[in-house]
Amino acid sequence: MATPRAPLRFVEALSATVAEGARSGFFFDFDGTLAPIMRDPGAVFPVEGAVERLQALARLVDRVAVVSARPAAFLSERFSGAPHVRLFGLYGMQTVVDGRVRTDAEAEPWTPVMRRLAADAARELPGEVLVEDKALLVALHYRAVPSLRGAVERWCSHKAAELGLREQYGRMVVELRPPVERDKGTVIAGETESLTRAWYFGDDLSDGRAFDALRGREARDPAFMGVRVAVANGETGDELARLADFTVDRPEDTPALLDQVISAFPGRRATSYPV
Repeated sequence: MATPRAPLRFVEALSATVAEGARSGFFFDFDGTLAPIMRDPGAVFPVEGAVERLQALARLVDRVAVVSARPAAFLSERFSGAPHVRLFGLYGMQTVVDGRVRTDAEAEPWTPVMRRLAADAARELPGEVLVEDKALLVALHYRAVPSLRGAVERWCSHKAAELGLREQYGRMVVELRPPVERDKGTVIAGETESLTRAWYFGDDLSDGRAFDALRGREARDPAFMGVRVAVANGETGDELARLADFTVDRPEDTPALLDQVISAFPGRRATSYPV
């Protein structure tokens, strides 16, 4: 069994990353990490300064990516000002390549099943439950009426068993998706294969798989350093924070932490973000 490494100090993580910038990567969840959680998912935008920081960071390290349950087309709109940032939507079932959305070949045949599932949810669940149809993923939000959590979870468990789907629990939401091996952990595992340093920022239960991927890589490769950053919240953030190296209090604080990272690179100032 691998021996857990000693806790990181922030200055040490920064120094190690700057020294290996050409083989470093930064990866981010979207909702709750780069953007606030809102009742209307369509009204959510990155917090002020987030897009500019990601674009600046992408000029300093090997890769920067957003890994989200959001559709890739949504991410492409929100991060149009950061063309060097890689985008992974629907837990990696979609990617953006040369400005075009590509869907995983294993997941795509499930589209009709998920469309019918969204229609069933709208018909069978209480009207206060927000049904978000993402083509290959159906998200059922009960934030407006938290007391409906049990009803939503029971309905999802029944449908998952009936249709062979996977459930993903999150902040006042349950998601149903195809049974393909795509999640934040598999994305991070693949994207970090050629890296020696990788940071992941997240706030929810699904981000734990990305944390696990970094920890697993460290166990296999003593030269690799994974840095786990949790965005605190009163819903699921405490659990993730216990697994993190560092925490920030809210999405609005993420750009400030990135300022410290950017300014640590030689010749860079935290306030300089070329387009």
